[in-house]
Amino acid sequence: MRMLIADDHDLVRVTIVLFLNGMNDMHAEWARDKDHAIEVVRANGPFDLVLLDLTMPGMNGLEGLKALLAEPNARQVALMSGSAPRDVVEAALGLGAIGFLPKTLGANSMANAVRFMAMGEKYAPVDFMTTAAPPTPSNKLTRLLSSREMQVLNGLCLGKSNKEIARLLALMEPTVKLHVRTLYRKIGANNRTQAVILAKDAGVC
Repeated sequence: MRMLIADDHDLVRVTIVLFLNGMNDMHAEWARDKDHAIEVVRANGPFDLVLLDLTMPGMNGLEGLKALLAEPNARQVALMSGSAPRDVVEAALGLGAIGFLPKTLGANSMANAVRFMAMGEKYAPVDFMTTAAPPTPSNKLTRLLSSREMQVLNGLCLGKSNKEIARLLALMEPTVKLHVRTLYRKIGANNRTQAVILAKDAGVC
């Protein structure tokens, strides 16, 4: 089985590649971002499985996934992430991803998951896909804002830039900017600082 591991974190990428290459039935190569992954797929493919880090440069939410799914030398494409909203994973599976691999998965479980996906079997951890989302406290802001706008507001509370929020939520940066402007209008904030203050007063941050 031939694998391509695409991740912008050197340690993560090298560790996974070395681990998979230690398996008798696997050969793994690597790429440092989405564009590099496409280059390697076209030059060295076909690959039985391409494993993409959800938040690495060039992914732009699920656009990077779509780009790799369109490559004939990428027979199966899956996402991996240290943290990803369940709705993003569900959307990725709906687009045609063969699965989702949490970076917190144990080594043996990861090897088995990679084998399943390379053979065309969909994979996502049952506990991840079935765990209910934590309840959101009811207050004025949660009634005014959509769930996505609340996620963006939480990003503002953490001091993250629009670009960082986009990567975290697997969205395009212009989409995040639109959500920011909309939530400003809804809660009566003129800037990020005011939005965070209002969120803290409401017990959201």
